[in-house]
Amino acid sequence: MFLENLLIASKQVGILYVLVAIGFICDKVGIFKEKAAKLSNDLLFYIITPSVIVQSFLTVENSKENVKNLLVAGLLGVILHIIAIVISMLCFRKKNDENCIFKMATAYGNVGYMVLPLSQAILGDEGVFYCSAIVMVFNVLAFTHGVNIMSKQAKFEWNKLILNPGTIAILVGLPFFIFNIKLPEIINIPLDYVASLQTPLAMIFFGTYLANTDLKSMFNNKKIYLTALMKLIVIPLIMLVLMRLFSVGMVMMTAILISASAPSANLTVMLSAKYDKDVGLASKTVALISFISIITMPIIIAIGQNVN
Repeated sequence: MFLENLLIASKQVGILYVLVAIGFICDKVGIFKEKAAKLSNDLLFYIITPSVIVQSFLTVENSKENVKNLLVAGLLGVILHIIAIVISMLCFRKKNDENCIFKMATAYGNVGYMVLPLSQAILGDEGVFYCSAIVMVFNVLAFTHGVNIMSKQAKFEWNKLILNPGTIAILVGLPFFIFNIKLPEIINIPLDYVASLQTPLAMIFFGTYLANTDLKSMFNNKKIYLTALMKLIVIPLIMLVLMRLFSVGMVMMTAILISASAPSANLTVMLSAKYDKDVGLASKTVALISFISIITMPIIIAIGQNVN
């Protein structure tokens, strides 16, 4: 089981880094430069990512059991993110641009591309369903609290809770789930096309940012290793203990553990580019933590599945 999980996690990270390599090479040969990626970043932020959120509501069937399970998984997702946010604040107390990146990388994981395929492979459709609740929670918090961290606001602006792409997309998508509304193909198919652009574009942009950073220094920053320790080991183990205390079912517990142990979200890089933070540092942080997660994710999943 451990080797199987290791291979699945390795494959997902490998696919990611093929796309990153394309961006890296494109920048080096001058086909698509970092400047062009930054100028295109708003397309991801305002159009493509909201399309992914709306699409997630359209793919979940509304039933009493599903609603109940979705609420439980969503509550666990909220607890997961609160724990991660608190830990990020304790680890990186000083307010500066560098710590903004580490806070974001500690608090938010790659729950879209990494978690959903991994859950499908290990747990099947039921696991994907539970993880979709985590994705919803992620989108609400990342586009409110996460944006607040990276935009370096002096205080939380409540209007940003509603007036941001993630929350607006949730408000648009939620009625489709509640009332079991299906979009006509002429709208649904273009929505699928746009949503499918998220992973390849985000990774290609990521590759251009890496092409303009000193990769050797990636291994010398102690704060990246602290972020990795918190994100990949401490936070998942805290969630495991809490779920065992409250007797969460095995499938749901494994799904939450997969979400909790995911490497840092590429949104860290995207928001760094949007709000003029150190994109090189953000890229190195996400890259190194993603490599480390190839080993840590299967270990955490195996521990969860073997706890009585």
